[in-house]
Amino acid sequence: MTPRRAKYISLEGPIGVGKSSLSELLAKRFGVEPIYEKVAENPFLEKFYGDRKTYAFQTQLFFLVSRYKQLSGLTQVDLFNGMTFCDYVLERDLLFARLNLGEDEYQLYLDIYQMIAKRVPKPDLIVYLQADTSTLMKRIGKRGRAIEKGVSEKYIDEVNKTFNEFFFNYKGGPLLIINTNRIDFVKNDDDFEKLVEKVTGDVLGQEFFNPMGSVF
Repeated sequence: MTPRRAKYISLEGPIGVGKSSLSELLAKRFGVEPIYEKVAENPFLEKFYGDRKTYAFQTQLFFLVSRYKQLSGLTQVDLFNGMTFCDYVLERDLLFARLNLGEDEYQLYLDIYQMIAKRVPKPDLIVYLQADTSTLMKRIGKRGRAIEKGVSEKYIDEVNKTFNEFFFNYKGGPLLIINTNRIDFVKNDDDFEKLVEKVTGDVLGQEFFNPMGSVF
């Protein structure tokens, strides 16, 4: 089967891996506006980092509704006339729900998710940015977001393992897994160009890319 060149590309990965930064750079390269998840607009997120059990359901439901509004608004014209870069996939919300919600909350959430998911277009390609937990913690610390000050390494490691398990076994469509431990695509042009070539190339099934970049 000859793959169709991807036009709707979603970038994914755990907290701190750089998916929003890469989405911005790729969108700028192709002259389009990226789609970002609305992290800063979630009124429950900071409270969640301080008390996961109490605020998990509200946090997840806000993200789910927000993402649904964004993605369900994409038309076939939007998706086929030009490149579209999004810094998440809807399944992201499901992964966090599995990790953070109690059994009863998760079942209620799942009912809502299943009604919503069928109305959202699927990307032509998912790019999963992967990194070690130690690398994620360094990047989170470097960007210095106030809302993330209460995030523990233990939680980031749980998130990282959950994402790795899901995407390393993903069968829902073309998937490019990129190890980002040794690259800095924001500050190093050579690293970025390597990613542009891979992301905009033809990917059929699951493909791994382990670049030897500028970070040692």
